[in-house]
Amino acid sequence: MGKLRLGIAMCGSYCTYDKVLKVIDGLCEKYDVSAIMSENAGSTDSRFGRSEDFRERLKLGTGKNIIDTISLAEPIGPKELLDILLIMPCTGNTVAKLANGITDTAVTMAAKAHLRNERPVVLAVATNDGLSGNAANIGSLLNRRNIYFVPFYQDDPVKKPRSLMADFELASDAIDAAMEGRQLQPIITVK
Repeated sequence: MGKLRLGIAMCGSYCTYDKVLKVIDGLCEKYDVSAIMSENAGSTDSRFGRSEDFRERLKLGTGKNIIDTISLAEPIGPKELLDILLIMPCTGNTVAKLANGITDTAVTMAAKAHLRNERPVVLAVATNDGLSGNAANIGSLLNRRNIYFVPFYQDDPVKKPRSLMADFELASDAIDAAMEGRQLQPIITVK
């Protein structure tokens, strides 16, 4: 049997990219990885770096072209291209869209297409409103079949008391657990 086919979908939490890309490098050694980027993640330069640099790093790590449009993401379901999908970083915007069935980016289309096959999606949240505006959406997704989370924590309880961040280094463990149909515990960690 070959390597597990892992889709890694990146959303626009640009401040996390350095951490996330280091984790992705390790995941590329363990899994057969396909990279997916939301349209904003794939085209927006920020104070954290140039989008083209992030795209090139993903392309080099995976050896594949990046899926970065809705039309490129749609075949993920019908063609059963992935065994599991990891959305990392998963912004509050994407959390809200997933919780409410909105499919208007390459990432949300990848999730929708993949979920139609009853296969697991793992979310590695990075959102400043995880304990406010998006708390209900996270709660909704915690109860959704085939949705799992990378354990998360409050990344700065004093300056950003409603912010949640996945412990990205637990992504591989969360993937393994999700492939067994279970949520990696504890889901809330302390750093």
